[in-house]
Amino acid sequence: MTRGSWTDPTCPVARTIDLVGDRWSLLIVRDAMDGAAAFTEFQQRLGIARNILADRLRRLVDHGILASTPTPGGKRHIYELTEAGRDLFTTIVALRQWGERHAFSEGEPHSTLRDLDGGPVARLRPESRTGKPLAAATTRVHKVD
Repeated sequence: MTRGSWTDPTCPVARTIDLVGDRWSLLIVRDAMDGAAAFTEFQQRLGIARNILADRLRRLVDHGILASTPTPGGKRHIYELTEAGRDLFTTIVALRQWGERHAFSEGEPHSTLRDLDGGPVARLRPESRTGKPLAAATTRVHKVD
């Protein structure tokens, strides 16, 4: 993206949303974290139209979130998360945890994220340098001029 095409050029949240903020892109990243690598895997898991999937995969590759490697025959590609894509893990977990608390009715079944020992993942929470919990009321954005 060029500087003029950013929603809010100096805001990291806005830039992140510009890069991965549509639902398909985040779901592709989620599924890549869960092992999907081939176009057909993403399409089957998501039920997404082929043209939309091709566009989102291209954008995620262009923005350095996914890497694309051709298969030996050259017709197909395998997609894998780059370091930038793997860095979205905390974001995906935060969205998941928010959804577990606010997007389901009491007792409504939903998937859960477990660590490799089978235990639940601890709730994410921002902390200060000294380990104190932070919230919107206890932080301020320092804007650039």
